[in-house]
Order: sequence, then C-alpha cells, then structure tokens
Amino acid sequence: MANATSIKIDDELKGRIQHLAQARRRSAHWIMREAIEQYVEREEKHEAFRQDALKAWDEYQATGLHATSEEVDRWLSSWGTENELPAPVCHK
Repeated sequence: MANATSIKIDDELKGRIQHLAQARRRSAHWIMREAIEQYVEREEKHEAFRQDALKAWDEYQATGLHATSEEVDRWLSSWGTENELPAPVCHK
C-alpha cells in the first residue's frame, strides 16, 4: 500500500519536473517517484559496495592475504582470450 508524503521543492525545480513530465507524457508524480526510486537503488548499491570494501579491508588486516595488482591485471587481461587464466590465489 502506498502512503502519501510531501516534499518541499523550489519553483524552478517544480517547473523543470512539470516540463519533463509533459515531454514524457507522464505525470509529475511519476517523474518524482521514478527519480526517488532510482536514487535509492543507486545509493543502496553504493552502500553495499562500501560495506563489502570495509569487510574486505578488515579481512586483509586480520589475515594479510592479498593478490597484487599485477596478478589481477594479468588475470583480467586474459579474459576472452584462448588462454584465459584462473583467478589469482591470495597470498601473504
């Protein structure tokens, strides 16, 4: 179930939203809801990436296991070739 909420926006932004809504043959409500949904999805992905990075850093701090940039570059450069390499093994 959707609930109504309100936000305050200045007249310039409101006009831009209305103009875009007319051009896209959508309602201003649809444009704003779509913009908010896309923003939230993007920020959720960003936050998940940030959390993964923090977890990886903590794991590295605890174990010292890593792959060098040269090892990873060599592996990535092999993608799509006949001699595709396996992922590098982490080491100390």
